[in-house]
Amino acid sequence: MSISRLSIQNLRNVITLDIQPSSDVNLIFGENGSGKTSILESIHVLSLGRSFRGPKIKALINEHCEDMTVFARLIADADSIPLGVTRSRNGDAVFKARGQAVGSLAELAGLLPLQVINADVFLLLEGSPATRRQFLDWLVFHVEPTFFSAWKAAQRCLKQRNSILRRDRIEGSELAVWERELVSVSERIVDMRTRAFNVFSEVFHQLIGEFVMVEGLTLSLYRGWEKDKLYADVLADTLERDSRLGFTGAGVHRSDIRIRIKGHAAADVLSRGQQKLLVCAMKITQGVVFAQLTGRHCIFLVDDLPAELDEAHRQLLVDWLDRLETQVFITGVEQEQLLQPWREKPNRQIKLFHVEQGKISEQL
Repeated sequence: MSISRLSIQNLRNVITLDIQPSSDVNLIFGENGSGKTSILESIHVLSLGRSFRGPKIKALINEHCEDMTVFARLIADADSIPLGVTRSRNGDAVFKARGQAVGSLAELAGLLPLQVINADVFLLLEGSPATRRQFLDWLVFHVEPTFFSAWKAAQRCLKQRNSILRRDRIEGSELAVWERELVSVSERIVDMRTRAFNVFSEVFHQLIGEFVMVEGLTLSLYRGWEKDKLYADVLADTLERDSRLGFTGAGVHRSDIRIRIKGHAAADVLSRGQQKLLVCAMKITQGVVFAQLTGRHCIFLVDDLPAELDEAHRQLLVDWLDRLETQVFITGVEQEQLLQPWREKPNRQIKLFHVEQGKISEQL
């Protein structure tokens, strides 16, 4: 999977852009505020309909324009896939693939799998369980074909159960119907998450074994309730509390990846640089496992590579990316800092782009 052409109109300060990226390595440099991160955002828009900076669409659209458009041509094996997204200030949205309207954002995400490494990756350690749950679910979504429908069913069941819990009088028969479906779909989700997590954990520990990390690092999957109890029993045991609070307190919506070092939260033990390397290793592992289980490659977007990493660790991250043999887009302020880690990769096709005031030029 790679992007052979990328075209942008009216995204932030990028009024018009049309480039043919390398199928390997694309290094994008320029001053802060020049528009280099906007190029990465545009690719994310093609995958999820929004920026990785946040869900607000109006902030993406150039202040003097009413809409923005991103177009790309994807190469997947021998298939060439035109992909386009238009978002407007009035809320209108058009998503197209192969010239046809796309029915859902899930279909877009399936066509263009991405991994993003930016300042927000620290949230994998410091953020809420929802961040780590979404991280795992990205992998599960791409490797388990029935996961998305099961996830939607679980959300529907939780919404109905919570609505019943908030009533003055709970109808036991109605509650039982939704709980039976919730238990069934939750067990399926746990099975799918567990399979993906087990493969992820094995690859992750192999990967971090290549450098010295603090001893005692463990990853564990919390399914959302106590491991020695059936979910049906948990719902029955917590019914009174859930009724009082008005929501379901245990379930797959509380799942988490727990990252610890000798029993302590990793964020409380590691230095900032060690944290960055750890979360980068988690992202790289996603790419490795995705390739192993699907036979496809995801595209990596790395915003501000030098941030929080010294030269040795930048080289290690580049070595990992190189091993993936996938397309990467990497931004930074200084040209040499971006180029240096790749100089010993003569077999990779590297394209260098300079961005200035929203305009891009390829450096020969």
